[in-house]
Amino acid sequence: MSEDQKRKGQLDLGINRTPEKDRNFHLGGRSFYFFDFDDNIAFLTTPLILFHKETRAEQHISSGDFAQHNATIGRSGVYGEFEIDFCDVTGTFRNFRDHSISDVEKLAGKSQVFVQDVAAALGFPDFQWKGPSWECFYHATFNQRPLSVITARGHHPDTLKEGIKVFVKNKVLPLEPNYLSLYPVSHKPTRTLLGDINFTEGTAELKQRAIRASVEKAIEIYGYNAHHRFGMSDDDPKNIELIVEEMTRLKARFPEMSFFMIETQHGSFIKHEVKVGGLQGQKVEDLSQLSFFEEDRRKS
Repeated sequence: MSEDQKRKGQLDLGINRTPEKDRNFHLGGRSFYFFDFDDNIAFLTTPLILFHKETRAEQHISSGDFAQHNATIGRSGVYGEFEIDFCDVTGTFRNFRDHSISDVEKLAGKSQVFVQDVAAALGFPDFQWKGPSWECFYHATFNQRPLSVITARGHHPDTLKEGIKVFVKNKVLPLEPNYLSLYPVSHKPTRTLLGDINFTEGTAELKQRAIRASVEKAIEIYGYNAHHRFGMSDDDPKNIELIVEEMTRLKARFPEMSFFMIETQHGSFIKHEVKVGGLQGQKVEDLSQLSFFEEDRRKS
């Protein structure tokens, strides 16, 4: 490891930081962080594959492009002549699913695509792989805030943990998160757990259910407290719309608690507090060690 890498690792490990208590710790409140993974925590090179309607030629696109164009794929625009194939093995999302790995392959060091892609991302400069919510993810992990990963990916939850562990092994994350829940909502057993037994719900609707389940789990584990705070970051426009809908319902159900939607489209970071009567938005320019919640938090 080079001296520059060592210095970067030391900084990322938080040697010069002091753990901070929750903003509402003195009132018994906790801050709960919910993250989408792709293009939020990190940018990975995992491609999605579209198929030409006539020739079946494959077109690889990034998760960011898919988030922006998925409403028009097969209908109009740049991907109007292409379509989505939902086969988990050979289709559009095949790289976002786990695949069978034999014991011999495991002994040889083979891992799931997600784990490989996280490791590959760390070969690029920080500014290329760190997503707009990375600093919030780091802050939540460093301070062991209860944290949920709610992603459209279809890997087993243990695969998500294994991929995130790569950050720890490479010293860009100080320790493993304090997981509240992991919901890869295209993972069939996870879909069943969320009540989608016929596999008919879309990603955004499943994320709604995962948010609701995570809030309920937070209250079950940490107790009901009017000073709890919940925040979710996502970049997909449809997901954002339905996340806000769900948080509005949760706000009506738990009016004393605080709910935040963090919108990270195109690498931006726009924080909305969800109120019963609407949203309050704020664009944040300085993302350095930023918390989802604490406007006047001390930078360290």
